[in-house]
Amino acid sequence: MTKKIFIVDDSQTMVMSIKSTLEMGGFDVSSASDGAEALEHLEKGHRPDLIITDLNMPRMTGIELIRHVRAIPHFRFTPILTLTTESQTARREEGKRAGATGWMVKPVAANDLLQVVKRVIPAA
Repeated sequence: MTKKIFIVDDSQTMVMSIKSTLEMGGFDVSSASDGAEALEHLEKGHRPDLIITDLNMPRMTGIELIRHVRAIPHFRFTPILTLTTESQTARREEGKRAGATGWMVKPVAANDLLQVVKRVIPAA
C-alpha cells in the first residue's frame, strides 16, 4: 500500500521540489500552502502517514500546526517532520515540545530526505 505524505509549505517551488523527490520514491503526495489550510484538510478527513511542515508560514506557523495536529486523537502518533531554514537549538526544542518527530534544515538533498522519510514511516 502506497504511503501518503502531506507537505505544508508556503513556497510552491519548495513544494514542487519535495513532491517530485517523494513521488520518485514511490509516495503519494499532497500539499497545503500554510498551517491553517493543512488543518482544514486534516479535519475534513485527510489521513496522511507523514506530515512534513515548514515553520515560517502565513496564517498559522508550523509550530502552531504541530500543536493543533497533536491535539487530534487520530494524529497522536503520526510522524511530523519540520523542514525549515532555521537551525537554532531553541527552535528545535520548541518543535520537539510541540510534538515534532524530527527536524531537517533546508536545503536537504533528495537522498537524505528519502532516507529520513523511510525511517519515520513504518513499513515504508
